[in-house]
Amino acid sequence: MTDGEETMSTRTTGAGILVALVSAATFATSGPFAKALLDTDWTPGSVVFLRVAGAALLLLVPALRALDGRWDLLRRGWGQVVAFGFAAVAVPQLAFFYAVQHLSVGVALLLEYLGLVLVVAWQCLVARRLPRRPTVLGIALAVVGLMLVLDLFGGVRVSGIGVMWGLIAACGLASYFLLSGHVTEQPLPPLVLAGGGLVVGSVAFAALGIIGVLPMEFGSAPVQLAGLSFPWWAAVLELSVIAAATPYVTGVIANRILGAKLASFVGLSEVVFAVLFAWVLLGELPKPVQLLGGLFILAGVVAVRSEESHDLHVDGVEKAGLGQPGSAFEAGLAVGEASVGDGPEVADDRVELGRLDVVSAQDHGCAVGPVQQHGPV
Repeated sequence: MTDGEETMSTRTTGAGILVALVSAATFATSGPFAKALLDTDWTPGSVVFLRVAGAALLLLVPALRALDGRWDLLRRGWGQVVAFGFAAVAVPQLAFFYAVQHLSVGVALLLEYLGLVLVVAWQCLVARRLPRRPTVLGIALAVVGLMLVLDLFGGVRVSGIGVMWGLIAACGLASYFLLSGHVTEQPLPPLVLAGGGLVVGSVAFAALGIIGVLPMEFGSAPVQLAGLSFPWWAAVLELSVIAAATPYVTGVIANRILGAKLASFVGLSEVVFAVLFAWVLLGELPKPVQLLGGLFILAGVVAVRSEESHDLHVDGVEKAGLGQPGSAFEAGLAVGEASVGDGPEVADDRVELGRLDVVSAQDHGCAVGPVQQHGPV
């Protein structure tokens, strides 16, 4: 890899991390606004349903415009959309809803965010190799940081049923990163995958509400937040636009740029953002131990990022760490098997975002070479 290509690759990964942080931050805004509704006459089921359904309606037209009449993409990718809607949207939220009925919120969140371990385990299973030291170190640092941020060293309430639901939520979270980071030769646009998945999720929540599995009660009283009074619909609008539509779309984009593993580690910053938003909007001052936990999470991300950077260092057709799942490559580069005479072949998993060709190097032992310029999607 030339110095210019390596610089571009670093910039793309940096942009991917920035997009992932936007996704994590906007996801984290859901806590204060959902709490404000729950403090009135709303139930968790009604809040989650309107959040997802509102986001689905908001993304409907943009998703259709992004599809641009290419219904063949949807016919080939409908399974991914349905799986994303059930496994990545409905399951983690529903499982977490049941987990907090038996566990403290901190323990439930810790169990859910063990999904990053499942992401690494799945990729190692596919690649048939053990995780490398930077990844193991990153997991250890991130889990310790998560425990510190959630302040789990005080009173902790544990229940077997709650742990089961928490682990189901972890599987759902892992599915979110793996499904949104999975690409094919002609992948669904991020807006289509996110919007379609939210439609599936909202239908699932509506069905659960109708049969009584997910209790739903709605209120009309104003909500109180940061000492101010807002109409109930303003809180629902924030949950739909900022806390659902925005993070799901940006999350899909970030996962395709970074790969599922690095994206899942960056996604842990949602917990740190949640603490900060609770401080600003609810007046819940973070403890020093929580700020220390944020530094541990950051160190875990840096450890995993160092492995990704090592895997992107290429000299000619020799690449360090071949087959590293979840790596991200710069626009203008393609991933393929090294061939004799013809130069490197182009892999089949290029994601075109505008005029940016983002390639996921997941599970490929590969060489990197220039690719011809492609037009926008």
